[in-house]
Amino acid sequence: MKFLDQAKIYVRSGDGGAGCVSFRREKFIEFGGPDGGDGGRGGDVVAECVEGLNTLIDFRYQQHFKGKTGMHGMGKNRHGGRGADAVLKVPEGTQIFEEDGETLIADLTDVGQRVTICKGGNGGFGNLHFTTSTNRAPRRANAGQPGEERDIILRLKLIADAGLVGLPNAGKSTLLSSVSAARPKIADYPFTTLHPGLGVVAIDEKEFVLADIPGLIEGAHEGTGLGDRFLGHVERCGVLLHLVDVTGEHAGKAYKIVRGELEAYGNGLENKPEIVALSKVDAVDADTLKQQMERLKRAIRSAGPVLADGEKPRAPIKISAVAGEGVTDALRAVWRVVEGRRQDALRISPPPVWQP
Repeated sequence: MKFLDQAKIYVRSGDGGAGCVSFRREKFIEFGGPDGGDGGRGGDVVAECVEGLNTLIDFRYQQHFKGKTGMHGMGKNRHGGRGADAVLKVPEGTQIFEEDGETLIADLTDVGQRVTICKGGNGGFGNLHFTTSTNRAPRRANAGQPGEERDIILRLKLIADAGLVGLPNAGKSTLLSSVSAARPKIADYPFTTLHPGLGVVAIDEKEFVLADIPGLIEGAHEGTGLGDRFLGHVERCGVLLHLVDVTGEHAGKAYKIVRGELEAYGNGLENKPEIVALSKVDAVDADTLKQQMERLKRAIRSAGPVLADGEKPRAPIKISAVAGEGVTDALRAVWRVVEGRRQDALRISPPPVWQP
């Protein structure tokens, strides 16, 4: 299945059904009077968050969604039925925007959450509704109200506890494949990862979700490379695991490039807790490793990043996803931040207490 994280669609709710002009005609009843029923309400356009989806690819092949028109009123005081709703089933983390792409309509983050995008038109009144003491036989009825229509933009932001960031070929996909059941594409050339991936990581009998996004390069916020559009998938993460390739030319410069792109993107990414790891340490000798580590430490001190523990700078962790070196330490550091964030969320909104 292809990954699609943004789609523009057209939605329209159903028109209301028309009221009916009818009179009661039965044998031996001389003055039956009006008995026209009201029209039914048009169907709404509703977005529903469901489980089992992780892409918006369904909206690539269908861009128009319309609610059904309400049924018209009928004689014998029969009111029209309500039109069927058009339900948009979207994955967790989907945001719905106006056509301008900036005005947020809804943010669906929990399974089962529903929001009405367009309301169906009201049904028209039948002639029974217009009966008065002076007008005993009205011959008028209302047409149903038209439904609403609009163009909307769906934007998916994956929900994960932690996110992997770094330059292309920093070892993000290799790390994700080694610590989870995810199987991203891995190769020895840049931009192997073309779309975000998710994996469930188990550490010390605990689990958290780790997101891997395509690598960033200098100028990504201006559209260079794959750009920074995929950074939206780590906006909801509680902590960033920043991988720096030890086999690169200069670990300090590589670190500053990614930090610069996070700050240029904004939306709070530059303020998220960050854990820095020097990857592929099994591919260089001891002298090169020491030199790159010193460069990275100086870059961290000069950049002044947000600290994962909130107290003192954390030394970069040396890891090798292939050899398994330092991976457990990095995951435990990530889990400490994730666990603290979950506990804070519980304190803010404790679970409801069951009552009979």
